[in-house]
Amino acid sequence: MDPRFDEITQALTAYFDGIHEGDLDKLKTVFLPGAHLYSSTDGDVTDMPLTGYLDLVGGRDSPASQGAKRYDRVVSIDFSGATTAMVKVELSVPPKFFVDFLTMLKIDGQWRIISKCYEYILHE
Repeated sequence: MDPRFDEITQALTAYFDGIHEGDLDKLKTVFLPGAHLYSSTDGDVTDMPLTGYLDLVGGRDSPASQGAKRYDRVVSIDFSGATTAMVKVELSVPPKFFVDFLTMLKIDGQWRIISKCYEYILHE
């Protein structure tokens, strides 16, 4: 099996853990510092720099601290070369269920998220 799948899955573990636990240090290990997050779920296009996202995650009660059941999974990983990938993931941050498209680059031997395009639905 291609080792890139395992490498990306390991990087995404920090992503999923960071979101569920509200652990900014874990998120910082997987995002490129200049990364941006994009959405148009609410009708307007949102362009959030990583610093804004970290403020958002750090300013809310984490799903783990609320006793929320953890749900996250890798749906697909598509490589366009040795160091580029598009990853689709699903995760829950109650009351929202997210579908994320993560653009990733392998930089200095580590897979990093350079952009995130997401949409969510509200659930109970």
